[in-house]
Amino acid sequence: MQKRNWLRGACALTLALAGLGLVQAQSYPTKPVRLIVPFPAGGATDLFARTLSQKLSEKMGTSLVVENRPGAGGTLGSDLVAKAQPDGYILLLATSSTHSIGPNLNPRMPYDAVKDFTPISQVGNAPSIMLVPNSSPAKTVKEWIDYAKKNPGRLNYASSGNGTIVQLTAELFKAQAELFVVHIPYKGTALAIPDLVSGKVDVLFDSLPTGLPHVRDGRLRALGVTSLKATPLAPGVPPIADVLPGYESNTWFGLFGPKGLPADVVSRVNTAANQVLQDPEVLDKLQRFGIEPVGGTPAQFTTMLAKESAKWKKTITERKITLD
Repeated sequence: MQKRNWLRGACALTLALAGLGLVQAQSYPTKPVRLIVPFPAGGATDLFARTLSQKLSEKMGTSLVVENRPGAGGTLGSDLVAKAQPDGYILLLATSSTHSIGPNLNPRMPYDAVKDFTPISQVGNAPSIMLVPNSSPAKTVKEWIDYAKKNPGRLNYASSGNGTIVQLTAELFKAQAELFVVHIPYKGTALAIPDLVSGKVDVLFDSLPTGLPHVRDGRLRALGVTSLKATPLAPGVPPIADVLPGYESNTWFGLFGPKGLPADVVSRVNTAANQVLQDPEVLDKLQRFGIEPVGGTPAQFTTMLAKESAKWKKTITERKITLD
């Protein structure tokens, strides 16, 4: 009899705990959620985070507080999330720099970009635009490639510094087109624009928000975009992939949690993010930022991450790119 009562009690306790867990899962979130941005306020990632946060707050039924934790190229903020409790109350808006490029450039990263995070959703892609001076003899990507092949080592490209997405985009282009073009690093693409306009620099792969205005003003010529397909963010500008099949270089944005984030929490945030990315107000702001909304499942995001990491690792290794 005592054994039977003990079993009944154990079963009741198990059911009670299971029920409690279900209630907790269904009630998430019950307090504000911190969204860590590992870059300074006012930058593209910060603006994106603040655009998402208001609508995500509405969909999730709680406040989403954006916290800027800049430093070491996004490493400090990312590491904070990597070492946080996986309870869903601290999330990260990461980019190519923190999870695809940085880990392949810096072997001393304090976190493992794959093992220390739970991918939730890719939320955006920011393609770049290939810009040349108006004095350039090339009117198309193919013409520029032909021109560069006829002048090996005599042309140059500008970047925003060693190891940046701007340099990697150009090096990927050089690799696929089999070109010899000299690298000239600047401290930001804005500083390279005057030299590009004057013809001292032959080509620059710039972001759409900073590059397109110069094209519209007639100061520079746009030859192609780095997205795999044509983008409404740059109407009339063909993808470079039309000439170099498979060529693609985007700055991606994605939501992560610490490793071990419960599946129900991942699902809740992913669902909310996908809903937000269909909001007309959000879409309008993203267009102004030069960002394409993406969305999708955690599995699709995970697949993309593996592909991006492999691509940039190959480029960094083969082109001997370093941070120095």
